Amino acid sequence: MNRSPVRDASRRRVRFEGWIAGLGSSSGTRVVLGHWQHSPFGAFSDVMLERAGGERLLFAPTRETADFIAATYVFDAVHVVPVQVGVTGRTWTVTAGPLTLRFVTGRRGPLGLLLRAVPGALARRPAWSALLDRPARLLLPGVRTRGSARTGRREWYSARDLRPAHLVSGVFEGTGLGTPAPVEPPVRFGFGSVPRKPALTQVTTTVELSPG
Repeated sequence: MNRSPVRDASRRRVRFEGWIAGLGSSSGTRVVLGHWQHSPFGAFSDVMLERAGGERLLFAPTRETADFIAATYVFDAVHVVPVQVGVTGRTWTVTAGPLTLRFVTGRRGPLGLLLRAVPGALARRPAWSALLDRPARLLLPGVRTRGSARTGRREWYSARDLRPAHLVSGVFEGTGLGTPAPVEPPVRFGFGSVPRKPALTQVTTTVELSPG
């Protein structure tokens, strides 16, 4: 596995390739899982969680990944804990500190099929993400494919696949998350949310670092 950073040194950009899952629950807790096969930190997973009351939490596996993510998004608390993800067929299991959950993915719809048809080399380009920002806002309210992040950083999200996701079970701090629900209200970690309908999205995320 290639663990070296994917960088454009002239523009100070780093790239993350993997999957983002956005899940809602009847308890009001919303969960965003990042499962990265390639990144400047190697392969890793992280969890962003927003409580019903609005508290935003990050669970990351190392101090290095936690510091990078916290410098890009906004959290009320950051926790460095083991984050483990298992994938068997369409079933995903996640453990991150006091959180355990299981969800399954469904068959991709027309939008997922359309994203799969875009050549990978094109889909990874920030310019392509910028072009799709307005259509994404219209098709998936709350979703943006480009924007400004913390500490002067900029981001681009390039989706390459989209599947519906269905929460099967979840427990956070010893209390069940309840039944599946839309990601409502939208999560507030960065400039955009995940789709309102729970989904698993294959993405390339490009982060442009601030100078200095």
